[in-house]
Amino acid sequence: MGEDFSDLVLARSGDDAAFTRLVAPLRAELHAHCYRMLGSVHDADDALQDALVRAWRGLARFEGRGTLRAWVYTVATRTCLDLLEGRARRALPVDLGPSSERAVVGDAPLADVAWLGPYPDAALPAGPGARYEQREAVELAFVAALQHLAPNQRAALVLFEVLGFTVAEIATIMDTSTTSVNSALARARRVVAQKVPSPSQQRTLRKIEDARLREIVTGYATALERGDTEALVALLTEDVTWSMPPIPHWYHGLKAVTDFAVEVPLARCGSWRHVPTTANGQPAVALYLRNEGAEAYTAWSVTVLTLRGDLISEITSFLGADHFAHFGLPPVHDA
Repeated sequence: MGEDFSDLVLARSGDDAAFTRLVAPLRAELHAHCYRMLGSVHDADDALQDALVRAWRGLARFEGRGTLRAWVYTVATRTCLDLLEGRARRALPVDLGPSSERAVVGDAPLADVAWLGPYPDAALPAGPGARYEQREAVELAFVAALQHLAPNQRAALVLFEVLGFTVAEIATIMDTSTTSVNSALARARRVVAQKVPSPSQQRTLRKIEDARLREIVTGYATALERGDTEALVALLTEDVTWSMPPIPHWYHGLKAVTDFAVEVPLARCGSWRHVPTTANGQPAVALYLRNEGAEAYTAWSVTVLTLRGDLISEITSFLGADHFAHFGLPPVHDA
């Protein structure tokens, strides 16, 4: 086994420091696993903490027949499945209804929807998975597609395609049959194939020079800061979409997106400042807003950009200052 046997012995005897050392190399990948399953960094935090407590308390049941990694993933997956029981799936505005053709001014947040949230790249583990690279496996399109799957299908797909477990191992993890796992995988693959565009963002980004990528990210943010509609539009595809969870309305197509941009963020929202970041394996911008009469620029949104070629095809602005702490960003911008 790859684990330190002496730490395993100590952990079984009640040494929590030894247990901490055992699971430390797995924490990042377990956290990303919980995020894929649950669609929320906050929920992933809670699930990981709960799973590690369960694993610590149940360590005596680990007989060493498989790897400790597989056993801990069993605990984490079952923890996530327990949390998903009876819960509504997490959504983006595009899941709720058709796009709006004109800007909706004064759009109110929907508090009764469980919204998908962004994932900070700094939390990602290093190294590729079995089929999807780690960054591909947290891209917005992929995680959003997972939310359309039944929990058992979601778990089977992630465990097989992302983490490289065998069907037999997954059957053990999920306490089911290999037939059930294969059936769940087949259904999950059909849904994901329909909802996840090709190529992945990772393949797209690899074809763009770093300097050009910085131009795109900075160009988007500075166009907002300067109120420059022409500069913003030049960065967008004809079929661009813009959504802002927890705001329910969203926009599709250059005409509708331009109308929204002119009427709301460029005209009615005050003054902007930005900090470049990355989220879900994609370029992102943390935006700070200063309303008229206010002294400070305060946290407003983490905006994730999806690219096609070297243009922006999707803008997903996750509104709310609560996202900023997960990215290690301050609530106030020192302008």
